[in-house]
Amino acid sequence: MTVLFIADLHLSEAEPAITAGFLAFLQRDAANASALYILGDLFEFWIGDDDPSELHEQVAQALSALHDRGVPCYFIHGNRDFLLGKRYADRCKMTLLPEKQVIDVYGTQTLILHGDTLCTDDPSYLRFRRYMHNRFIQRAFLCLPLFLRLKIANRLRSQSTMSNQTKSQVMMDVNSLAVISEMKKYDVVHMVHGHTHRPAIHDMTIKGKLSERVVLGAWHSQGSALYAFPDGSIDLTSFPL
Repeated sequence: MTVLFIADLHLSEAEPAITAGFLAFLQRDAANASALYILGDLFEFWIGDDDPSELHEQVAQALSALHDRGVPCYFIHGNRDFLLGKRYADRCKMTLLPEKQVIDVYGTQTLILHGDTLCTDDPSYLRFRRYMHNRFIQRAFLCLPLFLRLKIANRLRSQSTMSNQTKSQVMMDVNSLAVISEMKKYDVVHMVHGHTHRPAIHDMTIKGKLSERVVLGAWHSQGSALYAFPDGSIDLTSFPL
């Protein structure tokens, strides 16, 4: 049995191969896991639980079936699907977690999060994030007609793409001091996150203890997942879709 971690699939109708790969992953790997953690950006965008998308229904049925096989699924919001709510989570039979959560992974206390809050070298993004996470703004957005929400979401995605083209790779990566600060705050020596699309296992020393930060890969041309085993070992791997 393993504990699985994935992030940044960015599922959309425009990329059916990624969806097919994800559904195969659920049947092949997740079906034999003890738990599945999705650390944000499962979808390319989310405009509300009332969006009657065939893709959303397909994913909900697959995750619900996984739960029925005895594998619990947990979800942390990403910067693309932060509006995913309890209504859809209930359809998936998955548990919504706060943006930062410490979990026990076979005896190891591990901090899990999406990772965008660690990008403190990009203050413009953090300001935008605070604005978009304002509950009043979110409620106002969700009251708009679906077609208007979709139009706004597409515009924001285009603006984000253009903005990122002018930013350095360092700015869009996590800040090492922010990482250390969070790990000290939660008193952990293991962290798992996504967001940066730079899969790697980083070793460091914090408060005299050997520590580890795992960055999950994005699902573009291939899949990516972290496998945590009962003996304490881990495997960050990629696989064809």
